[in-house]
Amino acid sequence: MSKTTFLLIPGAGGDGGYWYLVVRRLRAMGHDAVAVSLPAGDDSAGWKEYADVAVDALGGDRSGIVVVAQSLGGFSAPLICERVPVELLVLLNAMIPTSGETGEAWWANTGQGGAMRDHLTGLGLSPEDADDDDVVYFHDVPAEVRQAAFGQGEGQQSWTPMTEPWPLEDWPDVPTRVLVGRDDRLFPADFQRRVAGERLGIETDEIGGGHLLALSKPEIVVERIEAYRTARSMR
Repeated sequence: MSKTTFLLIPGAGGDGGYWYLVVRRLRAMGHDAVAVSLPAGDDSAGWKEYADVAVDALGGDRSGIVVVAQSLGGFSAPLICERVPVELLVLLNAMIPTSGETGEAWWANTGQGGAMRDHLTGLGLSPEDADDDDVVYFHDVPAEVRQAAFGQGEGQQSWTPMTEPWPLEDWPDVPTRVLVGRDDRLFPADFQRRVAGERLGIETDEIGGGHLLALSKPEIVVERIEAYRTARSMR
């Protein structure tokens, strides 16, 4: 089996600890796994600085790079693909930007709010539940896993990058897969399916689990991204 470097980009809060269960499994398979912690609490840092930190984390020349991006990481991951030789980009319940779009505008542009409200209503949840992190994010994450990942507190997310236009004119010329948790309450599966189709012209793959799949379903996430990598390397 060839050795691959998996560069793992977290979502809002920028805590690379989110990936700890995925890192453990990838390394056990003989791969390199680099979980990046982004400068999300730094108001002077924008998308460029996020990409700088991720590229620096690779620590030199590497080949066979697979980038996996969670949620807000979907904004910075394509910038990384423009700077290092990435063989595959996997979006995991991730935001998909378009040229010139800010992170702040993405929510209204995609209709996320209405999609989430409709989904929660269909589950019998109230509008107030939309503001409850336990309900939206952690409903399927074991308490001990949450403690291990975020026991020191969840990172703060600066609004600076959210006000910056996404700088690429086009999506990078890198094979891209979109992996969706069918139980995601923040970005419902049908919402993600529509956005991926409209913005990238690709179909999504779905697995059971909510928004934080690397914590709730790490073994399935690893199986799926390894299958993507293997299928790509056989071409």
